[in-house]
Amino acid sequence: MIIAGHTMGTPDHDLAGALRLFRDAGLEAAEVIYQDDYPSGIPTAAPGATAEAARIADGEGVPIIGLTPYTTSINSLDDAEWHAGIDEFRYCIDAAHTLAATAIRVYAGSWHPGDTEHEAQWARLREALAFLGPEARAAGAVLCVENHFGTMTQTAADTAKLVREVDDAGVRVLYDQANLTFTHDEAWQDAFAVQGDLIGHVHVKDLVFKDPDAPFRAAGTARVEADERAVRSRVVGTGVLPWPEILRALIATGYDGALSLEYEYRWHPQDLPEPAVGFAQSVINLNKILKEANA
Repeated sequence: MIIAGHTMGTPDHDLAGALRLFRDAGLEAAEVIYQDDYPSGIPTAAPGATAEAARIADGEGVPIIGLTPYTTSINSLDDAEWHAGIDEFRYCIDAAHTLAATAIRVYAGSWHPGDTEHEAQWARLREALAFLGPEARAAGAVLCVENHFGTMTQTAADTAKLVREVDDAGVRVLYDQANLTFTHDEAWQDAFAVQGDLIGHVHVKDLVFKDPDAPFRAAGTARVEADERAVRSRVVGTGVLPWPEILRALIATGYDGALSLEYEYRWHPQDLPEPAVGFAQSVINLNKILKEANA
């Protein structure tokens, strides 16, 4: 496995600065946000932006192995919105091909308390991924559906159900145990039981609970607002996530891809050391945990 830095942790750097920070922290690769108007992201609409990102990555010696778009309309019942979501992912797949990136994060559409058209929206989501999966494979990439609140795959069980229904090697699971933990969904043992054979990419982060009994709340999809949070973000290895056990289980599945440090400095800077410090400490901690897990 390699350890990659996620540019969610570098909101105040441009892409070159972020990749330089990752290299200096001891990281081997990068997962980069694919979104307009984010300093260390790749803009979706700017001509030549992906080629420029490839040039920067080559110059800094840090390959971009993953892209993180924020598209949520691939389960929309509105045809125009659904097709717009498909087009956004097709642009992202093209960008991944240019960069030789192998993983693309996927939000399983948008889904929130009070939404009522589950069966119809699930069908649209499945249709979208069945359409996009072969295109991703042809580009040398995999669409990785994240265990994520505010989508139709908040739980590991739902994520695995979706990926099995799509049944295409170009669509796999993005395993994020921290997300499953703070939403009070599956423990790591249960997550591996239902989706362990489907994991295509992994996000690594850590947290502590302010109130472990508080119900999970989030009005949005990308982030949990400050007044909704029952947790605080922490450097990996200093929170409640049992990473030694999780990584031993991950190794047992045969997974040999990236561990992407999703350092949430973009959303919760008050909880975390500045990125140069936090990423370096995360690499030290994660390498130590990996060494123990492989022993």
